[in-house]
Amino acid sequence: MNLEYFLKAEAPSWMGVDGEENDIVISTRIRLARNLDGFRFPLIFTDEEAKTVDQMVTQAFSQLNNGNHHFSHFTIQEMPVLQRQVLVEKHLISPMLANREKFASVIISKDEAISVMVNEEDHLRIQCLSPGLQLIETYEMANKLDCQLEKLLPIAFNNQFGYLTSCPTNVGTGLRASVMMHLPGLSMMKQMKVLTQMLARFGMVVRGIYGEGSENLGNMYQISNQVTLGKAEDEIIDDLQTVVMQIIEQERNARQTLLKQSQVALEDRIHRAFGTLKHARIMTSEEAATCLSNVRLGIDLGIIKNVSKHVLNECTILIQPGFVQQYAGTTLEPGERDVFRAKLIREKLNDGNSKLKEKGEEKHDV
Repeated sequence: MNLEYFLKAEAPSWMGVDGEENDIVISTRIRLARNLDGFRFPLIFTDEEAKTVDQMVTQAFSQLNNGNHHFSHFTIQEMPVLQRQVLVEKHLISPMLANREKFASVIISKDEAISVMVNEEDHLRIQCLSPGLQLIETYEMANKLDCQLEKLLPIAFNNQFGYLTSCPTNVGTGLRASVMMHLPGLSMMKQMKVLTQMLARFGMVVRGIYGEGSENLGNMYQISNQVTLGKAEDEIIDDLQTVVMQIIEQERNARQTLLKQSQVALEDRIHRAFGTLKHARIMTSEEAATCLSNVRLGIDLGIIKNVSKHVLNECTILIQPGFVQQYAGTTLEPGERDVFRAKLIREKLNDGNSKLKEKGEEKHDV
């Protein structure tokens, strides 16, 4: 597949609406950090070492037989900045990889359920994504690929410490399991700070939509394990599963409390958000994310009907700055992005029958 295939304005397979607990859990992610024996970590090695690692990994993938997964390899340095940003917004690469100056690449499966970052913080970051809450199934997908690669590559492993990684918090299993959750109820009830503190006591961490260092957007939060050393893979997954189920219960209770205590105000908030999405002419990414969150809540509570969550998921992708410009086919100033973003959302929510206009024509609609 060429790169344009992965830049298309469609929700990837892992943003499907058929996953378990999909009223609250958007997706499940499993990430395995691996390094090659005999090479320095990416943060300190040379560009020549980086190219050698990439060649070894690429050759290994060419020998894989991974069922229905067909992989494509892309060099980061050969991508324009905008295309890198789009891949970040689709969660296929990290912001760190997008900004790497030394030789780096990404290997992506056709359905975008698997992406492998080469020469990010570690030599290999194997990432698998699934819709809804599917921790065990997603880990099995990642573990299958990991086992295949271990037969083809000299993976750095120590009998005492486990898998050796660049960051000490990843040493051991190298496993980071995370779940993307939509938590508007707990956010409206001002419970997120308490939840974050509680999770920290259990060795869990709450991050924004793009992981470490990112901000919350549209009441979307990543819940993940913090430390891997001293814990087996199944223990990490079981612990996160237990915590996530507790959060799901708390979120559902918060939503019902909001309905009982302030139903009219909640309905007004949801319908105003829906009206804004359908009719606004200018919209920032933050406002769009907030409105989409409210409408998603309205669908889950039965307040808004005849709106597909699949369309909302596509809008969630489309509102990001990189995607707006990719879809426009040109670089846009912030104000122009806000106009084009509003138009994209209107067309998605109104069946998308009309054609997008060019950048110059768009200005006449303001």
